[in-house]
Amino acid sequence: MNPVRFAVRALGAAALTALVVASLPFAATGARAAGPAVATVPALDPANLDPTCKACDDFYQFATGGWTKTHALPTGRPRWGGFDELAQRNRDVLHNILEEDAKVTNAPAGSDAQKLGAFYRACMDTDAIEKAGTTPVAPLLDAINAAKDVPTLVTAIVQLQRSGVNVGLPFIATADTKDSSKQIAGLAFGGLGLPDRDYYFNAGDRADKIRSAYHDYVASQLTNLGDDATASATEAAAVIALETKIADATPKRADLRDPTKTYNPTSLDKLAALGPNIPWPAFFAAYHAPAFDTVDVTVPAYVTAYSTQLTATPLDAWKAYLRFHVADAYANQLPKRFEDANFGFRSGVLFGVTAQLPRWQRCTTATDASLRDVLGRAYVAAAFPPSAKARAQALVDNLQATLHDDIGTLDWMSPQTKTQAEVKLAAFTKKVGYPDRWEDFSTLTIPNDAPYAANALAVQQWNNARTIARIGTATNRARWGMTPPTVNAYYNPSNNEIVFPAGILGPPFFNANADDAVNYGAIGAVIGHEMTHGFDDEGRQFDAKGNLTDWWQPSDAAAFKAKAQCIVDEFDAFEPAPGQHENGRLVQGEAIADLGGLTIAYKAFERTPQAKAHQMLDGYTPEQRFFLAYAQVWRSIATEGYIRQIAATNEHPWDKYRVLGTLSNMPEFQAAFQCPATSAMVRKNRCQIW
Repeated sequence: MNPVRFAVRALGAAALTALVVASLPFAATGARAAGPAVATVPALDPANLDPTCKACDDFYQFATGGWTKTHALPTGRPRWGGFDELAQRNRDVLHNILEEDAKVTNAPAGSDAQKLGAFYRACMDTDAIEKAGTTPVAPLLDAINAAKDVPTLVTAIVQLQRSGVNVGLPFIATADTKDSSKQIAGLAFGGLGLPDRDYYFNAGDRADKIRSAYHDYVASQLTNLGDDATASATEAAAVIALETKIADATPKRADLRDPTKTYNPTSLDKLAALGPNIPWPAFFAAYHAPAFDTVDVTVPAYVTAYSTQLTATPLDAWKAYLRFHVADAYANQLPKRFEDANFGFRSGVLFGVTAQLPRWQRCTTATDASLRDVLGRAYVAAAFPPSAKARAQALVDNLQATLHDDIGTLDWMSPQTKTQAEVKLAAFTKKVGYPDRWEDFSTLTIPNDAPYAANALAVQQWNNARTIARIGTATNRARWGMTPPTVNAYYNPSNNEIVFPAGILGPPFFNANADDAVNYGAIGAVIGHEMTHGFDDEGRQFDAKGNLTDWWQPSDAAAFKAKAQCIVDEFDAFEPAPGQHENGRLVQGEAIADLGGLTIAYKAFERTPQAKAHQMLDGYTPEQRFFLAYAQVWRSIATEGYIRQIAATNEHPWDKYRVLGTLSNMPEFQAAFQCPATSAMVRKNRCQIW
């Protein structure tokens, strides 16, 4: 799961760009068979524990070590844990829905069942994929081949961007950072084939091996497109040279955490100076953009560097770069040779995975990502009753009230800032389960007999057209950035909203059969985490309306920054893989949210009858069960390559340190397990904010 430069903060390792949502009444797709039976999940499974480790020495090992010893990575997975177990159960429900729809070839054209069945059926039909070859993406390749100068090259770049191929100059609609009520034009950045800009510059054997393997991967995809092996090797070197220039102009991820630096409204008449080689009127016209006079340029220096390369890099190198990225972007929808090459590098070299996931799992995930609310409606009908939404809503309300009370007790925050913080908290939009207004997919056509890559291309172009059409319109705050079955949650500062998809509201996060201690330690921590994002190093800079505004007293801002630095220093010291440390500046927002969220969840739990009764259950006090539930959410195993990439590129700390780093700062944990002050699970210089 990869972070995206969009104002959404997610609990897991991902942040997804929200799509357009229009009003659409629920349209049932017809009666469906019951989904697969879901086994009862225990509130706390004692088999997950490792009694050979003391809780105060390493609580992550104590709480999850038994699970780790009895689990191995499933085929095709670089990581497996509590998130993944729930996601697999959700995926089984989706699979049942899709298999049922795929069997019906005469569903009414344009109906939900027809769209779902046709898309999933095409994905599963590998013979048809092989037969179609590269024909579905031929228009993209033809546009590249037709480029003869910079203007026609830019036209090809736009066509690829509109088709879901990120080749470095994304044009988008985005909420105005300082007036989130309106959508404005934006220029972002991208275009790299390696996971992060630092991969182009890192020193050492591992970095060298990855770059060498990447060269071979680029060459293999160009060969798959028809180039001979010798030419492909030469072209691959040129592609990587161009990407290295682009990477050099791409900021480090931690440097992008300051929203004041990525908000650069630029008038159209000044774009020519920023990117003199880009034919801007033709560029925007090719996107079919509505009229506008200002563009928010995320990284102005990036646009200038990109413009420079349009003339500094030979046209043939640009064409090879664009052709490779078409093959890379659509590798999983094209014949097996493309998919195998993609898997060999992106899963094999980077993550150490040796076998593909079963095709039905890949196709189920792809359908969820492409036909978002169409499949989401069916999932909710099958797996998320109104009673589940009501229970989750009550928990959210309880945590919100607890955070309100907690703000009033802060000794480092002035009354003026406290008042504004309480106003912001009260203004949170709380989205639980699924959208109140489903997204309208009626204008998207998925033919029954189209090749899989053609369907995927149609979805990308349809989404892009709707996104661009939003420029100049009022922000639709009803949109969701995640699909209902997603096992995740997020905070969006531009909307000042917290969002909890139905998919995360199941064990190990929420268990209807569990005691309050377990649910507050698991889903309560999730809820508190997302609320705290409204007041982390980035979120605190946005006001109750979602606008970038400095509402803090200077002394309070200084106090916050000092407390946040404690988190940065703590996580800088963690080493999830040999020689690979966490980046404290990069992960501070998530670590702040983990600590603040669990603190608020604990305070909310203390109000429950179970906490007040303080009775043992299965050998543990309510407080101990609370912390065990939190730790067991983060149980996981992974390949070293996956852990290294997360540490290098992700805003979320590695799972183990989300437990150790958080709990070692909490006096409540020390008291619950009676840890001596000298124990490893008691941090000497505790960090505390909320």
